[in-house]
Amino acid sequence: MNTVLGMVQDHHVAEDLTQEVFVTVYKSLISFNEKSSLSTWIYRITVNKCIDHLRSKNVKKRSGFLSAIFMKDSGETAVEATDFNHPGVQIENREKSKYLFKALNTLPENQKTVFILTYMEDLPQKEVAEIMDMTVKGVESLLQRAKGNLRKYLSDLDI
Repeated sequence: MNTVLGMVQDHHVAEDLTQEVFVTVYKSLISFNEKSSLSTWIYRITVNKCIDHLRSKNVKKRSGFLSAIFMKDSGETAVEATDFNHPGVQIENREKSKYLFKALNTLPENQKTVFILTYMEDLPQKEVAEIMDMTVKGVESLLQRAKGNLRKYLSDLDI
């Protein structure tokens, strides 16, 4: 749930996606081939569900934006939640976390995923590499790019 919440930043959607993850795990457990640990396999399912959701959400936003441009009477526009509060963030850090989550949403999905799994879920880079089906060097590279992009975004805000 924590991973999903960090990626989608919406409590209701996170609950639904977490439930979908458990249903998928239950239905697919027979096909688990033990090439990785069970937790890595579950994380991979979780990340894939989140990415699929975010991609479909972005498609809907774009189509809503285009219809708003070309069809003036269409009042349907997609609005992003800016006041997301992650339950794991202490109260005194909530204001800072809003900026961090907003900055995370500007990252490419692979950088965002690696950052969340490494720093928010506190997973070792080796396990993140297995979840993301990439090398540890690839994870390190994505983390460096993510941190650089986050630094740039946050410095532009003058926080």
